[in-house]
Amino acid sequence: MTANINLPRILRVGGGASDELPAILAQLGLSRPLLVTDPFMQQCGYADRVIGCLAEGGYSCGLFADCVPDPTTDSVAQGLAALAREPFDCLVALGGGSSIDTAKAMAVMAGRDGPMRQYKVPQQIDTGLPVIAIPTTAGTGSEATRAAVITDSETSEKMLCMGLGFMPMAALVDYELTLTMPYRLTADTGIDSLCHALEAYVSRRANAFTDGIALDAMATIFRNIRTACAEPEHRGAREAMMLAATQGGIAFSNASVTLIHGMSRPIGGLFHVPHGLSNAMLLPEVTAWSASAAPGRYAHAARAMGLADDRDADTVAVDKLLAGLRQLSADLAVPSPGDYGIDPAQWEEALPLMAEQALASGSPANNPRIPEAADIVGLYRRVFAG
Repeated sequence: MTANINLPRILRVGGGASDELPAILAQLGLSRPLLVTDPFMQQCGYADRVIGCLAEGGYSCGLFADCVPDPTTDSVAQGLAALAREPFDCLVALGGGSSIDTAKAMAVMAGRDGPMRQYKVPQQIDTGLPVIAIPTTAGTGSEATRAAVITDSETSEKMLCMGLGFMPMAALVDYELTLTMPYRLTADTGIDSLCHALEAYVSRRANAFTDGIALDAMATIFRNIRTACAEPEHRGAREAMMLAATQGGIAFSNASVTLIHGMSRPIGGLFHVPHGLSNAMLLPEVTAWSASAAPGRYAHAARAMGLADDRDADTVAVDKLLAGLRQLSADLAVPSPGDYGIDPAQWEEALPLMAEQALASGSPANNPRIPEAADIVGLYRRVFAG
């Protein structure tokens, strides 16, 4: 079976890469960008930095700075209204996954009618305005994926939307933009990247192209995440985490995520838990439930992360992987849903809907061990108990 590989047309990686934005626009023949970002990026001066960089290069730039965490169809509609005010020919997405996904959704919906729920998976959307992504968090990998996750404002469903129209035309991966990330964001987006890499490696759609990238990303994240959290200005750790985040995005975009992400989206949509944190809540228990169906893959992942070595049998390596993931969660103070403040009765009431939405996303079907709704409900209960 052949692997279907999709990547940004242009990928610039390293300190100062974001300063190359004017040259990228010229290379792509684009002239009128709309900068899509969030209020924090505007308040901390990053938006002005990009606007100034464009001005020095001879480009004027529009601004939409009202992206929200875990973007909704309502926030995308606000962005589309800004996009319609002038003849913009591309979008520059500055921020974390929420801003990048907002820009992607705007890009594909600009020429389409009807509510966005008509375009969620299994639909594939392959056309849209060009997007140049400048990530400011080391986690989502959205700068290198053909996917976006948007919450339906009417139903609270976190919709997975996919297709080449969601793939940025260019990504400028500048780790210097992550030096001011706070602890919780560093931890949660870093674990999100780890999920991307691990899920891509054990996915039923894994392939020879993504395997090496996923393993390298896992190893890099496990070596550096604690340092990046404890020493936020450690440039070596920040650079490593930023590269691994992009690698994780490339891996899962071309091999798919699995049960962790399938179960994570409903938690975010219904209980407004940040995406990276909901993944972090799920990672150890879902991995423990899944590992028996692909022990060799999970053992190899453990060895790549330095949790096991070649002398360990696969069963021993898997046990060490699970212990290592649980220790990482403890070290980074990942809360259970209950500790996060979610009401137990509301959680229990939502379980059937969450299981239904998780299965409908399609991601659990890529898992080594394919769950039924009852399995997912059981996992949700186990994760809530902590």
